[in-house]
Amino acid sequence: MSHQAADPTVPRFSVEHDSKPGETLIAGFSSFGLAGLTAVDYLVDDLDLEETGHVRIGGAPSITPFTKGTPRHPIRLYTDPARDVTVLVAEQFVPPFLGELLADALIDWTEANGVEEIAVLAGVPVPHGPDAHRTFHVATEDYRDKRLGDGVDVPAMESGFLDGANAGLLERGLDSPLGVGVLVTPVHAQAPDVDAAVRLVDTANAIYDVGVDAAPLEAFAEEIRRRYEDLAERIEEREPEGTYDRMYM
Repeated sequence: MSHQAADPTVPRFSVEHDSKPGETLIAGFSSFGLAGLTAVDYLVDDLDLEETGHVRIGGAPSITPFTKGTPRHPIRLYTDPARDVTVLVAEQFVPPFLGELLADALIDWTEANGVEEIAVLAGVPVPHGPDAHRTFHVATEDYRDKRLGDGVDVPAMESGFLDGANAGLLERGLDSPLGVGVLVTPVHAQAPDVDAAVRLVDTANAIYDVGVDAAPLEAFAEEIRRRYEDLAERIEEREPEGTYDRMYM
């Protein structure tokens, strides 16, 4: 059952998908550093996935990204039947106060389509030293038991709190059979933070064995940097310095 308000003045998110999604949804949202977005964009490119759906946005300012004159939906879904994985690439910046509405739409869709777990790849701009250049997790118990056991070196993030879509997904995951894991790594100010994106790709590969080689990401990131330069500037304007200090290592 959707939690979205019926008021037509309230923004609305809905998912449209052309084929059955995989049991796992791997998502990357547009946020400071663009590490998660760069990581899922690279997964789609390296695995040569085709778009199979998108998230429709109503009642909120949106963007229409394009490359070489060809437009695309700002929040897209790609499915790889061979690996039973669907990838969500969210170029649309969704402010935290709308994140719960997006999370509700995604959760309702996963429940209706047999998706069993969601993994979010994300960067967080917190002060950190070289020892923190790794991926951490914030996850529901069922996700930890299934995916973060022996042999997977993704330690827990010590304390803090999440907001926006990440928080909405985790909160719904606490009260449902859906396993939700937010896989986070520290990012620097440059966008995209390629090293952070490489860590997230390596983490996704370690957990899901998708067969992606992160080594060429440096070259791919130059194309991504040009594509997302304006987007990064917009995010920095809307997310002032210090916004993410509410998440702690």
